[in-house]
Amino acid sequence: MHNITMSANVDDVRAKRDAALARAETIREKVTNDDREFSDDELKQLEQIASEVERHGKVIAALDKLTPTKTAPKSGSDPINPGNRAPVQPRIPTDIKTHGFNSFGEFAIYCRRAGAGESEALNRLLNVATTYGSEAAGADGGFAVPPDFRAQIWKKVMGEDSLLSRATPFVTGANSITFPKDETTPWQTSGGVLVYWENEAGQVSQSKPNLQLETCRLNKLMALVPVSEELLEDAPGIESYLQVKAPEKMTAKLNTSIIRGTGVGQPRGILNSPSLISVAAEASQDINTIVYKNIVNMWSRMYAPCRSNAVWLINQDIEPQLFNLAFREDATSPVPAYMPANGLSASPYATLMGRPVVPVEACSTLGTTGDIIFADLAQYMGLTKGQQIRTDVSMHLYFDQALMAFRFIFRVHGQPLWGSAITPENGSNTRSWAVALDTRP
Repeated sequence: MHNITMSANVDDVRAKRDAALARAETIREKVTNDDREFSDDELKQLEQIASEVERHGKVIAALDKLTPTKTAPKSGSDPINPGNRAPVQPRIPTDIKTHGFNSFGEFAIYCRRAGAGESEALNRLLNVATTYGSEAAGADGGFAVPPDFRAQIWKKVMGEDSLLSRATPFVTGANSITFPKDETTPWQTSGGVLVYWENEAGQVSQSKPNLQLETCRLNKLMALVPVSEELLEDAPGIESYLQVKAPEKMTAKLNTSIIRGTGVGQPRGILNSPSLISVAAEASQDINTIVYKNIVNMWSRMYAPCRSNAVWLINQDIEPQLFNLAFREDATSPVPAYMPANGLSASPYATLMGRPVVPVEACSTLGTTGDIIFADLAQYMGLTKGQQIRTDVSMHLYFDQALMAFRFIFRVHGQPLWGSAITPENGSNTRSWAVALDTRP
């Protein structure tokens, strides 16, 4: 236990209090990173630190009462921090989600000023951050972003153009999830639950489930965004930058992993799935082309119950090829197969075989496997930790450059729910939830 010594200098006492809070924050971060509960020894340390902080707080309060009242600020002084001794305002019910801050930019400004030692800013942050305990202060930074701002970021990551929003969601409070799965088909005649036609009074044949266990671990997607002091002074600018740019980057990275992720330290993508079916190009097909027979062959390999939810994921480079698709290419009056968005399709997305066509930057360029994929993303698992992006703020990482560091962490994993393609009851062509077109010769 650290000994507590008294000092007549209020700044020295504040420094000791901040050092104690920093020790508590170090313990909390270690437990969070290890994804475990507090040990008995750690709880004892936290109790000792809490007692120490409480005592320092009493000393600071007493010394503040003995400090002469400062004169009113002169004209032209800082309106946000007049006299550096403005009283902390009580929180009102309508402020409960943002804790009284008008914007994310205003919150960031108070973080910077509190780190520079301004007592009014520190008092306001400590007052509003009681929900977060020791995350609200300390020499190491780490003021938590109020939950209303976190929700805004999450909504943009899960926006319409995010493939993760189309996947089947799983949420876990741990760092992994294990679930049973049954990959037997309804028409399978061996293994799993089986049914038989039986004669009257005949002995009933017995069967049992054939289940497998699948374990998935979360991966960590991160963004570190240093912001200059000048940008922090422009509250609307910082709010726009942090709440749009970082989620856009995360969306793009997630889309890429869902399309072509390796499964090592990141989600497993469609193109690396053992259940993917890759349809061969036509024998006489030219390079860098897509013909109507390609689309028909891909459609026929999609498992029929998945067709009603499947979408075409394409690289935008292939759109000129799609506009030339027709049912009867050699006829004098060919029938178009591709319906442009808001045209004949009357929908925000173009349609092909009646299903939406969604351009995705992560798809391969024209002529290579992955330039067009037909997939039912409901058969893809999107695993997240608590449905929130963790956001931390610190001024100490780039202190010598007068920069504030904003860190975004999103723990997520994704993988296909199918372990392999299925063989039909009659016929030899396998079927799957995801079908791609082979590289053209």
